[in-house]
Amino acid sequence: MNSRRKLRLATVSLGGCFGCHMSLLDIDERLLALLDRVEFDRSPLTDLKTLGPCDIGLVEGGLCNAENVQLLREFRARCKVLVALGACAINGGLPAQRNALDVGELLDAVYCRQSGLDAGSRVPDDPELPLPLNRVHPLHEVVHVDHFLPGCPPSAEAIWRFLNALLDGRTPTPGPGQIHYD
Repeated sequence: MNSRRKLRLATVSLGGCFGCHMSLLDIDERLLALLDRVEFDRSPLTDLKTLGPCDIGLVEGGLCNAENVQLLREFRARCKVLVALGACAINGGLPAQRNALDVGELLDAVYCRQSGLDAGSRVPDDPELPLPLNRVHPLHEVVHVDHFLPGCPPSAEAIWRFLNALLDGRTPTPGPGQIHYD
């Protein structure tokens, strides 16, 4: 990647806890140094809801519903480099714990058979609600992923070093002690 111009960086959180974005924020004052090298596109840091052409896309979270899949495909189409950030993006993480269960049965139990529900309660079917997938998928099962940064969440230091390697045109390799699972 060319380090002479500011690169465009986009981030998104899919099915997960949002912990990877919190680690990104934990870079603290180094975020200002990062802003000297990148321009943020779609991200919770900018509150932009659309995605333009980007150099680097950081995606955290697994694929839990049809909306997640659509957004991931948009990121893959518009980002030159796609990074699976954290355990949920890499292997489904905690959301994938539901993979051994039947989603239809779960929805029925929660919305129809749970004690204290009104008579006639039903599973919501509003078209505004994203269609849940039968199982949670890691990103690489749906699109090509260029880099993986494991951790739950990856530490701020690991994210900082990883991003700087990418921005310098180097292949990022998380070092010993940088990967942890909380």
